[in-house]
Amino acid sequence: MADFVFPKSTWENASPNEVGWSPQKLEEARQFFQALPASSMIVVDRGRVIVEWGDPAKRIKLSSVRKSILSALYGNYVRDGRIDLNATIEQLGLDDDPPLTEEERHATLRMLFQSRSGVYHSFVGGTPEMRATSPPRGSHPPGTFWHYNNWDFNALGTAFERQSNKKIGEAFRDEIATPIQMQDFRLEDMYYVRATDKSEEFEKSTHPAYQFRLTVRDMARLGYLFLQGGDWNGTQVIPNAWVSESTRSYSDAGNGFGYGYLWWVNGYNLPFNCFSAWGALGKCIAVVPERALVVAFANHAEFPDTRQAMPEPEIKRLPNVSRQEMGRLLNMLIVAQRP
Repeated sequence: MADFVFPKSTWENASPNEVGWSPQKLEEARQFFQALPASSMIVVDRGRVIVEWGDPAKRIKLSSVRKSILSALYGNYVRDGRIDLNATIEQLGLDDDPPLTEEERHATLRMLFQSRSGVYHSFVGGTPEMRATSPPRGSHPPGTFWHYNNWDFNALGTAFERQSNKKIGEAFRDEIATPIQMQDFRLEDMYYVRATDKSEEFEKSTHPAYQFRLTVRDMARLGYLFLQGGDWNGTQVIPNAWVSESTRSYSDAGNGFGYGYLWWVNGYNLPFNCFSAWGALGKCIAVVPERALVVAFANHAEFPDTRQAMPEPEIKRLPNVSRQEMGRLLNMLIVAQRP
């Protein structure tokens, strides 16, 4: 196997057979991919593109992959002491409308990162399932219970902008996308979704959702940056310690998954350790360090920004790629990538 390389303005391609991949097994994976809803995917082995299926240049709304992007942005600020993960949301001046309770204000930024805040306030965005499974307010003290919670994730966006004095999109462009030479990202590819007077009560919050559109070839660059411990061809874009801390599991999230700092850990029934960013309907950046493998996958179907944008029956009919299907595809790729 060739040594690691870093892409410049474009990815370097490699012949699968020449770098040890089984053409027959790869074809089986391709056939499974083609049976899924219309999607795009790129597979990177040690910095070289093995396959590009679908449209690698199509910008696609990433849904909850946005959260892993925000986590990446925090790294330098935490390392430099500009953001303290042990600060409470009260100390940071974070609140909401309706207001948080005294107990909720004791949640720390670290608890928000781990999705263990215990703040079960209404929030912007999210799937019907997320809203249906939200625990009652006050049911779990801060830090005691893991629940995948959009309030935590959106409030982290507000906290980042206040503590850094930067907009999320501008910080991502300047501190990650430009240093790793993302091919396609534009500032307008990041946008906010805010509550309005027409929002349902369960959607009302002062903390907006921060949405991203990326191509799979740019998603793969973020995955490769994390595979390399935050280093990009000799430049430490994200602290190595932050990459390790973010992609370590702090909670059992069920079905073989753990949860780190806005990153999923393991899962997919893979035979190796991995970590991933995951978004609704099948948006995924999966990193398998033991195989030096990065897979970026994006179902072309997009979840609506607000409940009003699409009737719920239509939302339920959106073509979905499940984690189980993603796991099957990843396992097929690992079998095709002969060690």
